[in-house]
Amino acid sequence: MRVPVSTYRLQIREAFDLDAAVGVLDYVSRLGADWLYLSPLLAAEAGSDHGYDVIDHSRIDPVRGGAAGLDRLAAASAAAGRGLLVDIVPNHMGVATPAQNLWWWDLLRNGEASRYAEAFDVDWEIGNGKIRIPVLGDAPDELDQLRIVGDELHYWDNRLPLAPGSAEDGASVATIYGRQHYELMNWRRADSELNYRRFFAVNTLAGLRVEVPWVFDESHAEVVRWVREGLVQGLRVDHPDGLADPGGYLDRLREATDDAYVLVEKILEGPEQLPTNWSTAGTSGYDALADFDRVLVDPHGEAPFDTLEARLHGHAVSWTDLVLANKRVIADGMLHSEVLRLTRLATVSEVAAEVSADAIAELLTCFPVYRSYVPIGAAYVRAAAQVAADRRPELRSEFDRLVPLLLDPEHPFAVRFQQTSGMVMAKGVEDTSYYRFSRLTSLNEVGADPGEFAITRDEFHARQQLRQAALPASMTTLSTHDTKRGEDVRARINVLAEVPSEWEHALGEFTAAAPLGDAPFENLLWQAIVGAWPLSPERLGAYAEKAAREAGTSTTWTAPNEAFETALSRLVTATNEDDALRTLIAAFTLRVRAPGWSNSLSAKLLQLTAPGVPDVYQGSELWETSLVDPDNRRVVDFDLRRDYLARVDSGWLPPVDETGAAKLLVTTRALRLRRDRRELFTRYAPVTSLGAGAHHVVAFDRGGAVTVATRLPVALEAAGGWGETTIVLGTRPYVNVLTGERVAGGVLRVADLLAHYPVALLVAEGTHS
Repeated sequence: MRVPVSTYRLQIREAFDLDAAVGVLDYVSRLGADWLYLSPLLAAEAGSDHGYDVIDHSRIDPVRGGAAGLDRLAAASAAAGRGLLVDIVPNHMGVATPAQNLWWWDLLRNGEASRYAEAFDVDWEIGNGKIRIPVLGDAPDELDQLRIVGDELHYWDNRLPLAPGSAEDGASVATIYGRQHYELMNWRRADSELNYRRFFAVNTLAGLRVEVPWVFDESHAEVVRWVREGLVQGLRVDHPDGLADPGGYLDRLREATDDAYVLVEKILEGPEQLPTNWSTAGTSGYDALADFDRVLVDPHGEAPFDTLEARLHGHAVSWTDLVLANKRVIADGMLHSEVLRLTRLATVSEVAAEVSADAIAELLTCFPVYRSYVPIGAAYVRAAAQVAADRRPELRSEFDRLVPLLLDPEHPFAVRFQQTSGMVMAKGVEDTSYYRFSRLTSLNEVGADPGEFAITRDEFHARQQLRQAALPASMTTLSTHDTKRGEDVRARINVLAEVPSEWEHALGEFTAAAPLGDAPFENLLWQAIVGAWPLSPERLGAYAEKAAREAGTSTTWTAPNEAFETALSRLVTATNEDDALRTLIAAFTLRVRAPGWSNSLSAKLLQLTAPGVPDVYQGSELWETSLVDPDNRRVVDFDLRRDYLARVDSGWLPPVDETGAAKLLVTTRALRLRRDRRELFTRYAPVTSLGAGAHHVVAFDRGGAVTVATRLPVALEAAGGWGETTIVLGTRPYVNVLTGERVAGGVLRVADLLAHYPVALLVAEGTHS
């Protein structure tokens, strides 16, 4: 298996296609990245910028460059000594425009008789032999808008096929509609009455059954071709938790690709580890991201931020209780149709259905991880049942009945429950609780536990040693297309933990100047503003609306609160036009900007040199101040980055300033060393620091390359700097790869080592080239 040393993520879309990737390959290679890591390439819904709504597995999307584009990129990558890692989407297909998806079109046209009835996860019985399509509006006469156009049924912009022979006798539109294999229903009914599996709660993404051999073969033929023909060297599997049998799927993929490098987009909860029987090199890095953030957070900020959060909510806030409450809302709301489908699989009588649905929803609520992978995860099933019984003792007998079913890996109920528990977790945590828990929002990140405020250096080292021992080829990351806040937004927000009283005062000034009347959300929003400042009203407005509707406390996607959203719009405008407010924002941003940059450089060097395969998300070699998608898919200025890289290569040591060029220097020097001197990154050992400022140092030796990074820069400055703090290395001289400076070995003064930058990357003299 060929394994990348590092990757550089590119979002491939119409505005930046595969030929555009060819155009930046020389820059990415000079930067020091080993492989390019590409977003999904298969044909997707028209206008899709992300590519996760695949409509045709047999071809590369023409607007993304088509097969010829991949051929050109693969040839250029091979010539440059690089590899390609491509994101694939096995769990679902895009069905927003049925005519674009031949599998879905045939299913709607022929119903259960369609060859593709086996490919999609449809409960035909509950739909009386029809697929329920949630597209109707709220008017009582919506069906009056149906029209027959040729061999299609049209409803406004929706085009649907007619069943063969259904319109041959000149019958009325209503009669012809009644003969179809689908039922159009009001979009609001989807959450409780839908009869096909979705991706989370997205009606336009229909779940696939890749556990069926021919479905796997036909949906992966093109992807497998890429690997077997040497065009692509690795695959990243999107959302494996949605599959009926992730382990079996990965085995099939390994066999089909001759054991190619494969990563999974898997979120691990706390100490949870990947199942050891999975054929994968590791995850796509969310678990590592949490470690890099938390070692740079001041634990002394936890108590005052807890106090502030309680004041804003009007009561003490428990992250655990908040998650449980929100997961239950999701199970009873937008994912209730999945709960009811589980109920049909587990209930033996209609009389017991209501009780069973209640118990199943509670078990989903209390499930501590995304899914159990029984029999391996049997302990999670039992733990969920115990918590559920403690919360709902009146349902204990039903829990006792359901648990044996959940522990049987072959039982349809157990399989379906595992596919559903991850949906409830994702919607209840990432898309709800993350927007309601405003304590320190840099911690509210995909794959992370916001209840864990900070970790010690010892804990950080222990986690890196475990990664080195268990999954050294797993990816690490700081930013992705899924992160709620770019890495440098989080790095600046992390500073707030060092200045909690100053933040509380500033928050009071901000909310007085532009009140919303939702104190927790205001805290979340203002942290984003300060973290990403400066940002345009357009970017802030898009983020503010999405965050407010996801939080669902003052407005929602399905029932927007006009008064609140008007106030929100005024706030956004004020950040651009109100001079007094802009002065307040600028003053506080200036207070946290420099220590935020220090955190950024530390996090970047830690990630690039720690165990794992580090990914650089497109453009994040300069300051990455994006907010939630689609903001993080903005156009990247590669010309600017080329210019900075050329200047760095000419000897420029850029200052740590708003340009972010210092971050590019750290990135390129670390990537190149890691790619060109792999023998310096073979182990992980903490490096001892001594003196009054010892706890401000995170240092480790990777087997010849030594990383030194600063943590808690505000407290460090308040203490008068490094003083006589030292680290202890071998006695031979070292070279700081970042600055080119030669330093004596043995006991090194950190103040001298970090005189130019808050980070250093050392190699023994004579080993650096």
